[in-house]
Amino acid sequence: MKYTKDNPAVILSFEFSKLIIFYTDELEKLRKYNLASQLFRAGTSIGANIREAQNAESKLDFVHKMKIATKETDEVIYWLELCKEINNVPNCSTLIEKAIALHKILNKIIGTTKSNMKL
Repeated sequence: MKYTKDNPAVILSFEFSKLIIFYTDELEKLRKYNLASQLFRAGTSIGANIREAQNAESKLDFVHKMKIATKETDEVIYWLELCKEINNVPNCSTLIEKAIALHKILNKIIGTTKSNMKL
């Protein structure tokens, strides 16, 4: 991760993806395959979209890709909140907190980028 050393969003989303992978492995052990699959796809795509945004062709393209990452974060929060309500699945409260924090960071980045575009 040569160019991500100083990029908190890239680093946090990568670490979050790893946590999602571990969590979905636990869901699969409990035979919650469909839930694990949905959560895995949405959870790992956050970081992939943030990484893709680093190579955006313009600020507009950057904002668009970051908005996609934000939407994926919303989806992850949904799936995790659902998991929280289901019996017999591992606790995901920490993951929900991390997802909400990541969502806030992404919204801040988008807002800052948009305001800088108006200059």
